[in-house]
Amino acid sequence: MTADSPTANVVTLSGLKAACSTCNLHDLCLPYGMNDADVAELERIVSRSRPFSRGRTLFRADEPFRAIYVPRSGAVKTYILGADGSEQIIGFHLPGEVIGLDGMVEHRHQLTAQALELAGVCEVPFDLLEHAAARVPALQHQLMRLMSREIAGKEQQLLTLGDHSPERRLALLLLDLSQRYARRGFSATEFNLPMSRQDIAAYLRLAAETVSRAFGKLQRDGLVDVNGRLVRITNSIALAAFSGQLSADDQSRAS
Repeated sequence: MTADSPTANVVTLSGLKAACSTCNLHDLCLPYGMNDADVAELERIVSRSRPFSRGRTLFRADEPFRAIYVPRSGAVKTYILGADGSEQIIGFHLPGEVIGLDGMVEHRHQLTAQALELAGVCEVPFDLLEHAAARVPALQHQLMRLMSREIAGKEQQLLTLGDHSPERRLALLLLDLSQRYARRGFSATEFNLPMSRQDIAAYLRLAAETVSRAFGKLQRDGLVDVNGRLVRITNSIALAAFSGQLSADDQSRAS
């Protein structure tokens, strides 16, 4: 995200506090629902490494599963490599979203995770997390909640990649990002995209040129305004209706 953002309310996702007990992302992350004593126990096993520069990997596919990761700032993409060596992006991860649960079943990561921009990341060794969860029921409950969220995220991706036009796929992605930024207390209608057009194309299973045309179509229709990576949703209701997220009754009530 650029430091010279044209508006003050645009999310930069920087400057977030590091300690679990005071972190701005407390209610989105592992400490959710835990009391102060339980959070203090969790803090003892959390490692906060130096920031990951853009392009640096957190873990690679087929590496042993040892830890889960939570961005404190910045954004991360997860992907697999296709037969031709091209990236097939599985997800974009914002601060407070747990990364690495893909390795739990086979004890090896199925995906590669890479920083999209400078990212502060918390690392939680999974063996220590399991031991802590056995002593802290609230943490065990939160782990189940996070795994459920992981499944919901996969369902959202299937919805986005369904038999839809490129414009509708893009609209669904923008609405998803809008909702996730809003949960972090940032603007739901104006934000910088941490990913490139090529990354968006790799996620939506489209060509980069098709993504650019889709942005142009949404802008011409008055749904969004795009300036580089800065996106402003100019008509949230119309964008949701276009994406298929609003029923006819919802649209009539909103009008």
